[in-house]
Amino acid sequence: MNAPDAVPPSASRLPAELRAELSALLGDRFTLSASVRTQHGKDESYHPSVPPDGVAFARSTEEVAAIVKACARHHVPVIPFGTGTSLEGHVAALRGGVTIDLSQMNRILAVHEGDLDVQIEAGVTRKQLNAHLRDLGLFFPIDPGADASLGGMAATRASGTNAVRYGTMRENVLGLTVVLSDGSVIRTGGRARKSAAGYDLTRVFVGSEGTLGVITEVTLRLYGIPQAISAAVTPFPTIEAAVNTVIETIQSGIPVARIELLDEVQLDAVNRYAKLDYAVQPTLFFEFHGTEAGVAEQVEMVKAIASGHGGGEFRWATQAEDRNKLWQARHNAYYAALALRPGAKGMATDVCVPISRLADCVSETKRDIEENGVLAPIVGHVGDGNFHLTCIFDPADRAETAKIEALNGRLVRRALAMGGTCTGEHGVGYGKIDFVEAEHGPAVEAMRRLKRAFDPDNIMNPGKILRI
Repeated sequence: MNAPDAVPPSASRLPAELRAELSALLGDRFTLSASVRTQHGKDESYHPSVPPDGVAFARSTEEVAAIVKACARHHVPVIPFGTGTSLEGHVAALRGGVTIDLSQMNRILAVHEGDLDVQIEAGVTRKQLNAHLRDLGLFFPIDPGADASLGGMAATRASGTNAVRYGTMRENVLGLTVVLSDGSVIRTGGRARKSAAGYDLTRVFVGSEGTLGVITEVTLRLYGIPQAISAAVTPFPTIEAAVNTVIETIQSGIPVARIELLDEVQLDAVNRYAKLDYAVQPTLFFEFHGTEAGVAEQVEMVKAIASGHGGGEFRWATQAEDRNKLWQARHNAYYAALALRPGAKGMATDVCVPISRLADCVSETKRDIEENGVLAPIVGHVGDGNFHLTCIFDPADRAETAKIEALNGRLVRRALAMGGTCTGEHGVGYGKIDFVEAEHGPAVEAMRRLKRAFDPDNIMNPGKILRI
């Protein structure tokens, strides 16, 4: 569970000339404080903190470019940081260096209502953006749970509960401003809804996790707030019945906005954590968007499908306050699972498989958990074949850690054998770096060539996604 190739942090390791340059550029927004460095070497996962040697708080693309240029001259690594909510060690400074904190770059630059797009700085968070858009009748749907920065969400190709209807960050990023490893600035994509002009560099940087450049501005696709929104919760006798309901719903072409699965262990944890009273059974959370008539039609079709699989009564949340409470409870599933065993840590997995193999993958995984006697609640954005285990364990217990790692390895191999992926939305970081070659084979060498082309000195978040 230790960071591979990690270098012990030391502020004094930064060249004195670089420290002087960054201090002159940023003043007290460049810090060597041990507590600040420790904070910036840790995300929300079980991965240990690996602090950088210094932290630079940038306020503009120009400042980011100047910081990167200075670091490049001294061959010092650069690690972008948004809000620190990632789950695979993305922000760990495995080889030391300077973390660039983008949280003060939080301006909404332009909203184009008629074109349904917005231009923002990378530090804007999804909740901040939606609060700004609400009075315009617009919203941005990608919701990974945490109030993550949108630059970070683009960098990790984030997803969330709405992906079954609205897609992921891959489908919703129109363009980017990126600072490359030599400090030069490029702009990719644009506001047009389609283009056939040259290589699609926007898609290259979406999901690159800071290994090719620092994303400083993002242009996003927006949507109108639906006329009608209804959410419902319904229990099932078995996890197979719940998953088969999902598969039939998707294959029937019903445009649900959200379908979330919680097994009985996770549902019990959510009940306790959020003080809810749902039946402790495998459960689906639904949300429907559209016109009043359209939502009513979706509901009747899904109720019929659920009934055919033994689904129980639908409990409804139609008022905004009730829906927010329901989805906040779902978004807090990770913390609810941790609360089942105070003091333990959580390893959050996130495989994704073709929808037709979802029932097989979930059922086999559930049996694997039970046979090995581990605590690993299941929760997932199952409408697009993506589900998670939150494996609860003590990293100091080597035997328990080995058991959890073996469970995770079997889960990934199972998903890959079914035509799936080792990570549907969390990204690779260094936590899943060992699974990339198993999934992509010879294509990994093409990824290395791309990395070397953009970052020949390997200073951009080194040690993530690929081993160079």
